[in-house]
Amino acid sequence: MRGRGRAPARQVVALALLLVCLVSCGGRPAADSARADVQRVLDRRAAAVLDRDRAAFLRTGALSWFENLRGVPFAGWSYRVTGLHRTGDRATADVELRYRVLGYDRAPVTAGRTLTLSRRPDGQWYVDAETPARKSAQQLWDQGEVDVVRARRGIVLGVGQSGEALHRYADLADRAVPAVSAAWGTDWARRVVVLVPKSLAGMAGLLGSPASSYRGIAAVTTGEVGGPPTAPADRIIVNPDAYAVLGGLGKQVVLTHETTHVATRAHTSAATPLWLSEGYADWAGYRGTGRTAAQAAPELARAVADGRLPAALPADKDFAFSGDAGELARAYESGWLACRLIAERWGEVRLREFYRAVGDHERRAGAVEDAMKKVLGTTPERFTARWRAYAEDRLT
Repeated sequence: MRGRGRAPARQVVALALLLVCLVSCGGRPAADSARADVQRVLDRRAAAVLDRDRAAFLRTGALSWFENLRGVPFAGWSYRVTGLHRTGDRATADVELRYRVLGYDRAPVTAGRTLTLSRRPDGQWYVDAETPARKSAQQLWDQGEVDVVRARRGIVLGVGQSGEALHRYADLADRAVPAVSAAWGTDWARRVVVLVPKSLAGMAGLLGSPASSYRGIAAVTTGEVGGPPTAPADRIIVNPDAYAVLGGLGKQVVLTHETTHVATRAHTSAATPLWLSEGYADWAGYRGTGRTAAQAAPELARAVADGRLPAALPADKDFAFSGDAGELARAYESGWLACRLIAERWGEVRLREFYRAVGDHERRAGAVEDAMKKVLGTTPERFTARWRAYAEDRLT
């Protein structure tokens, strides 16, 4: 009878193709399976970092930088695979690294990483190398073994630095934190994370920028502008080459300046002009040092003496690190003098209130104008005229 015999050959082939499709399409695609397998390897790798388990780390891949970070106190470390590019038994993974330093980061620091992997005969994926992702900054342990010095009011992490040098940075931090609290108040973390690489090149690597952008800059602070209390801790990143040529007072002023950025971060936003954020940080840095205006602002004093007093407060572009060194110095000094004027004329409390009022504004347009009217009872035009007269009086 027809219908009970063998199916035609073409029907058998079609059925076979259908079964292949069901097996391959109904299960996990190979790429998805590999990605999940890699994620599991990275989960074990993260656990090994937190457990300080060298043997467990080696089972996931090459030792690489593992020994470099053994002294760093981590509260969290995790990976998330965001992309996988596989060719046979080789693969490249795009990965998001998230970590927290114990006692400092209330939220994870996020860093892009690129991992190259190979699949072993037993089918397990193995990490051959882990490096910063393209256009991502290095982490300190990418540069060498990290030494850790705990200060009373912070932590100093260094590479290629002597213990004595790192303790000096810790002492500077311990003096900077109370100095900033005396100026700004105590509604901030009141502790700092200081990173000290081996050289200017190391600093540039941590910032993901060319070294030429920071030559002559003693330190910078990185952080989330207007960040909430749950943001990762700011990092003060030192340029040891430029820092080494400063005197004792200069080193303290610089670290106090950077610590001020940490304290004011929550009230610094896109509405805050750089003359105010940098000027306030310099004002806090010099506060209580006894330095005269001419001593603290030599470049601006020379400009005044030469009849080149600026007609207005500096624009944001005047603070570009890659610009003229003299112009950059005058921009910082002009902002400092403006904040010094407010502190003398209206008082330190009003200066702090003015800073917060500007930063709390929704946008840049009108922020300074509104804050000057509300807090200082003046206008930008009248303030600029007063600032120019103040510069001529204090710098000549």
